[in-house]
Amino acid sequence: MLIIQITDTHIVMPNNKAYGIADTAENLIACINSINSLEPKADVVLVTGDISNNAKYQELAHAKSILDKLNAPYFVIPGNHDNREDMRTIYGDFSCPVAKENNFINYVIDQYDVRFIALDSTIPGKPGAEICSERANWLDQQLAKQPNKPTIIFMHHPPVKCGVLETDKDGFIGADLLGDVIEKYSSVKAILCGHIHLQAHINWRNTVVSIAPSTQMRLMLDLTLQKESQFYLDNPAFQLHYWTEEQNLISYPILVRDTDKSYLFESESVRSMWIAGRKILV
Repeated sequence: MLIIQITDTHIVMPNNKAYGIADTAENLIACINSINSLEPKADVVLVTGDISNNAKYQELAHAKSILDKLNAPYFVIPGNHDNREDMRTIYGDFSCPVAKENNFINYVIDQYDVRFIALDSTIPGKPGAEICSERANWLDQQLAKQPNKPTIIFMHHPPVKCGVLETDKDGFIGADLLGDVIEKYSSVKAILCGHIHLQAHINWRNTVVSIAPSTQMRLMLDLTLQKESQFYLDNPAFQLHYWTEEQNLISYPILVRDTDKSYLFESESVRSMWIAGRKILV
């Protein structure tokens, strides 16, 4: 089973660039074209928040018009740059199948070999995260319904600090509350997150927190946590999670380049390799 993760697209109004620099719409299109060309085809696409850049209805609608070009079903959760209620309205029952009486965008996708649980980690109007007792109890109840089925949780904020000043300082209220629930269930194979605009994998509470790169804007990794927050323009990127027949989850970052070209090792009459700094003919 192929699971694709897109995160931190930061789509702005049509014909605009994020922060006047990043053409986020074009980069999302490049990612979608790459995803649509995969063989075997993607089974599902998870979009882990910060879909829009300024929490505007029109930005989320613009993003939907692009995401609808995917040839696989996709599901969304909010990030701190998104408006929760607008997401309910725009993405509807198909990509955001949350009960109207729910305070949060929490829902379960149960029609695949792997069970997916969308968990809303946002605090309206704030950049940081929170898992309150209501959300933690809801997650506990859902995991308890099928405690043996392989499950992936997808949410925007990672529940751990990652050495990125811009996001570490945002904070995560209730990370221990979430961890106490996760630790009860060996069925949780991974927690897929975004927010830090860098690829990272962390062992946490008997599972793995897997963070995908942004579709374009890469944040500075500064383990001193002293430098002013900055971002770089980068190749469009997404993360591919391969759920194998042996029930292993293998994650690959996929960088999308216009100039990508593959080469056959056997295409040359003489192949060479480097061993201990010396070129050896083979």
